[in-house]
Amino acid sequence: MSKASQLREPYCAAGLTRDSVAQDPVAQFKIWFAQAREAEIESPNAMLLATVSASSAPSQRSVLMKDFDRHGLVFFTNHGSRKARQMQANHAVCAVFPWYALHRQVIVEGPVERLAEQASRDYFHSRPRQAQLGAWASRQSETLPSRHALAQRVARMTERFCDQPVPLPEFWGGYRIRPHRVEFWQGRSHRLHDRILYLRDAQNRWQISRLSP
Repeated sequence: MSKASQLREPYCAAGLTRDSVAQDPVAQFKIWFAQAREAEIESPNAMLLATVSASSAPSQRSVLMKDFDRHGLVFFTNHGSRKARQMQANHAVCAVFPWYALHRQVIVEGPVERLAEQASRDYFHSRPRQAQLGAWASRQSETLPSRHALAQRVARMTERFCDQPVPLPEFWGGYRIRPHRVEFWQGRSHRLHDRILYLRDAQNRWQISRLSP
C-alpha cells in the first residue's frame, strides 16, 4: 500500500449546525469567502470547475471566480476552449472551492449561461493590458507548436493594437453558474464531518438539510 494511505490530518475546527448558517447559500458563501480571505488562503476565489462533454466524458480544471451574487458565480474564458465547448454541449456544471487550510469546501452545482456582452466587455477592460493582449493571442485549448509561437502571436497583437484600446474579442467572455444545489462541508474530528446542503425547490426557495458525513 502506498504511503498516501498513512496520511492522517486531524480536523478540529468548530462545528457547522443548521441553526448557525445563513438562510440562503449566497449569504453563507459570503461569510466563508470573507473568512478565507482573512485567513490569507492563496487564491480563495480559485474553484475547480467540472464540465461534461456531449459524449458524457467529464473533465475539470481550476478557474478564477470573478464575482458572485444571488444570481450565481461568474468566471471568464475563451469561448473556443475545451470547457466552453463542453458547457455549450451540456449546461450542467459543478464547481468546488477547496479551502484546505480551513478544512472546508463549498460545492456548487447548477446550469451555466453566458453573460451579456456588455458585462464581459466591462470586465475585459478592467484587466491589465497585457492580459487583454494575451486573450487575443491565445487560441485556448488548441495545440501550440511552441512557446515561441505564442510569444509571436502576442507580439503581433501588441503591434496591431498599438496606441489604442484593446477591444473585447468576440471569442472571449463571461459565464455564470446559476446554483440549484450548494453544499458547505466542514471537517470535524474522527471524520464525522459537518455537511449542510441548500437545495432549491420548485418554488425557487432554498431548503436546508444536514447530510451524513
